[in-house]
Amino acid sequence: MSARKHQDEPEVTRITSAPEPLADDVARRQKRYLIQMGIRVVCFALAVITWSHIPVWLSVILIVGAVVLPYVAVILANAGRERRDDETTFIDPRQIGPGSGPSGRLGS
Repeated sequence: MSARKHQDEPEVTRITSAPEPLADDVARRQKRYLIQMGIRVVCFALAVITWSHIPVWLSVILIVGAVVLPYVAVILANAGRERRDDETTFIDPRQIGPGSGPSGRLGS
């Protein structure tokens, strides 16, 4: 009887497979973006302040870092929640009812 009872029960979703809440995901990505932009500002400021005091190649590396970091930061900030692999239809087309057919009229 216990085997039959397990077959009739609905499958329970495990908490470990639940996705991260959207607010936490957005906050994490914003924090990472702001840290990267802070590093960019520091690179640029150091390049300007130390231009004549350190070798030029080092200043150029700082400037290149200041130029490249925004691109990398945007890519990483937008790499947030992943899309589902399975095709999930949230609305069954039959629930929408009679819609516009090829002629655009209801009930065609």
